Amino acid sequence: MITKPNYTLVVMLTIAATLGGLLFGYDTAVISGATDAITYNFVTPRHLPEATANFLSGFAIGCALLGCVLGAAIAGPISTRWGRRTGLLIAGLLFFVSSIGAGFPEFGFGMFGLTGADALPVFIFYRLMGGTAIGMASMLAPMYIAEIAPPSHRGLLVTFQQIAIVVGINLVYFVNYFVQSMGNRDFLLHLGWRYMLASAAIPATLLILFMLLVPETPRYLVLKDKTAEALALLKRLGGGDPDQTLKEIEGTLVQHTRPLLSFGWLVLIVGIMLSVFQQVVGINAVLYFAPHMFQNMGASQNDAYLESAWFVGVTMTLFTLVATVTVDRLGRKPLLVWGAFIMAAAMLTLGTLFNIHAVSATAVAGAATSTGSSYIAIAAVVVYIIGFSFSWGPVTWVMLSEIFPNSIKGTAMSIAVAAQWIANFVVSQTFPMLDGSSALNAAFNHGFAYWLYGVGAILAGLFVLRFVPETKQRSLEAIESMWGKKPA
Repeated sequence: MITKPNYTLVVMLTIAATLGGLLFGYDTAVISGATDAITYNFVTPRHLPEATANFLSGFAIGCALLGCVLGAAIAGPISTRWGRRTGLLIAGLLFFVSSIGAGFPEFGFGMFGLTGADALPVFIFYRLMGGTAIGMASMLAPMYIAEIAPPSHRGLLVTFQQIAIVVGINLVYFVNYFVQSMGNRDFLLHLGWRYMLASAAIPATLLILFMLLVPETPRYLVLKDKTAEALALLKRLGGGDPDQTLKEIEGTLVQHTRPLLSFGWLVLIVGIMLSVFQQVVGINAVLYFAPHMFQNMGASQNDAYLESAWFVGVTMTLFTLVATVTVDRLGRKPLLVWGAFIMAAAMLTLGTLFNIHAVSATAVAGAATSTGSSYIAIAAVVVYIIGFSFSWGPVTWVMLSEIFPNSIKGTAMSIAVAAQWIANFVVSQTFPMLDGSSALNAAFNHGFAYWLYGVGAILAGLFVLRFVPETKQRSLEAIESMWGKKPA
């Protein structure tokens, strides 16, 4: 008998899972308030050569991304062996410990002489641990949501993950501002940064508590031969014929797990490339280095940070909400294609504007004649954020949670999300190199990196047009049949 979705239960479970996304966004932004303090406390006292000091400082700040790769890689096996819910619970525990540890790395290690600058290895260990938790949550949260959501609203509910990421980013702006307002710069360098990093333990605690209360997903329960529990949960969730849905799940899990390439290479390549293209379009270069980018356009340091918060943070929040109401109506594929070409136009425009300034021998920063062009450049950034926020930001997570067949989902999604974090790390590390290259700036005046991201966006749109199927309104079991090649 077909039943109506139990929207109250489904939404509550979705919100619980998206706390993993909140941690993702929170950690991404919280470190930005502590960068100077990390360098001051752990790197400067070592009196290293400039190049070595810059490398060590950058690694201490960005090493969490390497932990994210590890977390995404192990999340698949954990989700298959112990469950999606248990995996998120483990992520919450790791993040809680890492938040307190990163804020107070000397605690428990002072007896070994690991204090002051000597506590840097412990700090890096805790940051890697936090990154591992984020990598796990970034894969498990959309998987959990997709497996408890009715097909008609699955796209909308999975986009809650991206909304939670954006909320986490914006929430940290206020937390960091509050901590900074508690004292002067000396307070921030010695104590305030600790409060910033340790504050992440609060959302981690919420994730732990929620994961202790929510059930496992029906598909995992079937995977572990708990069909009676799975059927009872399907009846509670509603949104179709529970008995028929159970049969479909059992049909795709006859052997419970299959070799990774049972359905051919294409499905795995599509998942990996969606993840890689989400980063190759340059989004994290914009998020991590927005103040630097606005300063290149002529803004003062204070104005650059204000513009980053308003133009990037607010725009991303609003247009991520647009995705929630369009992804199940217009479909995944149209949003990805339109978003890619909008981002391409914006990045190519931005790169050209920088290059024009170089050709005309007019410096962007502080030049009165560049005011009009600077406004156009800011508009290009806003258009870029709009294009990403209604498409590749949320919809990539929707696709990754849907396209992989049940019997290979844990391993395949783990590989795809790990690829995303590797691409994130590469883009984040190479942008300062590209944007700070004297040779490239002499030729393109900061424009080269943005042209590169524009070309990446064009390739992303063409890839979706050619290889990515539309999954709108289909059950997860029906999507499996779209890949054509069935296991023997």
